[in-house]
Amino acid sequence: MNRSSRSPYRNTNSRSSGSARSGNSYGSRSGGSSFYGDRPAVGRNSRQGSPLQGEFAMPVSTTPALPAVEAFDELDMPEALLSVLTRQGVTAPFPIQAATLPNSLAGRDVLGRGRTGSGKTIAFGLAVLARTAGRRAEPRRPLALVLVPTRELAQQVTDALTPFAHALRLRMAAVVGGMSIGRQAHALNQGAEVVVATPGRLKDLIQRGDCQLDEVGITVLDEADQMADMGFLPQVTELLDQVAEGGQTMLFSATLDRNVDRLVRRFLKDPVTHSVDPSAGAVSTMEHHVLHVQNSDKAATIAHIASREGGVIMFTDTKHGADRLVEDLLANGVKAAALHGGKSQPQRTRTLEQFRTGQVTALIATNVAARGIHVDGLDLVVNLDPPSDHKDYLHRGGRTARAGESGTVVTLVLPNQRRAMARMMATAAITPVTTRVSAGDDDLARITGARVPTGIPTVIAVPVVERPRRSASTSRGRRGRPPHAGVDTRATATGRDSKGSSGRRRAPRRVALAA
Repeated sequence: MNRSSRSPYRNTNSRSSGSARSGNSYGSRSGGSSFYGDRPAVGRNSRQGSPLQGEFAMPVSTTPALPAVEAFDELDMPEALLSVLTRQGVTAPFPIQAATLPNSLAGRDVLGRGRTGSGKTIAFGLAVLARTAGRRAEPRRPLALVLVPTRELAQQVTDALTPFAHALRLRMAAVVGGMSIGRQAHALNQGAEVVVATPGRLKDLIQRGDCQLDEVGITVLDEADQMADMGFLPQVTELLDQVAEGGQTMLFSATLDRNVDRLVRRFLKDPVTHSVDPSAGAVSTMEHHVLHVQNSDKAATIAHIASREGGVIMFTDTKHGADRLVEDLLANGVKAAALHGGKSQPQRTRTLEQFRTGQVTALIATNVAARGIHVDGLDLVVNLDPPSDHKDYLHRGGRTARAGESGTVVTLVLPNQRRAMARMMATAAITPVTTRVSAGDDDLARITGARVPTGIPTVIAVPVVERPRRSASTSRGRRGRPPHAGVDTRATATGRDSKGSSGRRRAPRRVALAA
């Protein structure tokens, strides 16, 4: 932590200041054969073993934890936060909230393990906001920091906490890549008490002189295992070294592997530990199905599942494979769209909104969507090929059966993938229902709601990114230039007006496709 002479964080809203801080190829990776071309065998050797074997033991707190509560009104929180919970119809906390909030409100460090969708955001968010209430941040010096691995998760956390922050007159800023760094710098210069950030963009802003962390008294690491998997540990460590000494640190993760252990040992002091719903297999409202399919029938099986009534997220390995599959589904009459790192952040945000509103019913996603995306009522997630390891499986499946809702996770498995899939499910401590299926049969319809595609090509409007208006002094004569003629901003399965003479599809000129 920052070894400055600044005083420890002042706990103005805690329960007790005395207790504070003691076949067809849609793209793939190289390796074994699959429907999407060649890809590796399931499970990386370095991640094999059961969750208990591959993860470190939860540290034992030397200071007794405060008992869990049964209702939010038992907590020593500002009345404004309780009012927002009441307006949202929330009365009883989820287990991880009931267990951690009494301690986090008292200023204790917290190490929480819980599956995605278990209520972690509110668990740490209410504590951050309650303990920051009544304070005012100086320009470029936030008081609380939430670090997350992906843009989508940053947006989800910001959206979830904004009503509570407004009730306390606290300012929040989201700092993520893929968006205007100038606007984010302006928000920080205006002053923000709570910053939700991805590590890379926050580091950039610090290097520009637009942010300092020496006043940060509360730090949250959300989805710490994913940050470790994505190679963010050096950046995270560098950022945590800059926050105020004597502050509070909370770390939440769905899995706790050895990389996360390094963070725990270095930055958490005598943490209160809670492990709630450690794996997706412990979620009683989630069903797991492994569907054995033949390569020759897999394309038709996918099209039937995608044609179901209601939304579905389908996970694939590569962005190129996702794009090609979307074209095929559109040709079959399925309202499909792709979500991956090749899209700009505004496009990804608008595609998600189309999925939430039903304009898109089949979202074809890479792992970029496996963290931080919440869609109310989503009851089916499909792995078009087995995930690379059990952690990917758990986080993909975490898009459904959230907050007590029911959901189904389906994985399509070819004959040569069955043995590796069985090993991965054992590692994840999950016993799935295994069924042999083909396109059009009753079992496929019963498990997934699959229907025969209409076969009538459909069109989905591509989310267009609005560009900032140019002033007269910077337009360089563009005002008199007529708009591009013949630009089609729609994605079609069969249209060729967006292709060059070589037959390759090229992006419409006025739509930003690259991140």
